[in-house]
Amino acid sequence: MVLGIVVVSFCIGLYLYPQLPARMASHWNAQGEVDGYMPKFWGTFLMPIIALVLWIVFLVIPRIDPKRENIEKFRKYFDGFIAALFMFLLYLYVLTLYWNTGYRFNMVIFLMPAFAVLFYMVGILVSHAEMNWTIGIRTPWTLSSETVWKKTHVLTGKLFRASGIITLTGVLFPDFAIWFLLISVLASAVVSAVYSYLAYRKEHQVV
Repeated sequence: MVLGIVVVSFCIGLYLYPQLPARMASHWNAQGEVDGYMPKFWGTFLMPIIALVLWIVFLVIPRIDPKRENIEKFRKYFDGFIAALFMFLLYLYVLTLYWNTGYRFNMVIFLMPAFAVLFYMVGILVSHAEMNWTIGIRTPWTLSSETVWKKTHVLTGKLFRASGIITLTGVLFPDFAIWFLLISVLASAVVSAVYSYLAYRKEHQVV
């Protein structure tokens, strides 16, 4: 499925290439205004190339992780997240090409639901993640204790699922939508890291 998404991305780019401008919009600010451009070739094919590289990386990770047997224990959730991520990239890619063919819309607002789904999928993934070296909240404390790993990832799963819901709520407040996303996700990451330290400290009675 994932490789199919990558191939479809390249096909879409090839089909629309003659219709695209020589200088393509490639980045939007928090207000949904274009603030970055790329030459036509890179604006059309950079995203599919990135997707192809990511596909290779995700193939390699489960094979080189020292605890790869643990990844197999939650492999269906890992695969589900990968599928969601590549669907997100395809959606972003289509929006970008659509804009560059002359249509206008608020890019930030159109991306919020996609980010919401992606963060929710992150929450599902990490809540089922077993201890490994590449996927999840990898702090010195989670990697030093199976118990701390499990406690931290149960909490992190809840936080990122909540971040997904909060991000989606941002659609109702267009001027502040990006802040719903950034604050909720950054807070989730920081709280998770701090919690892992506190959980380790409690388990080992560190003064």
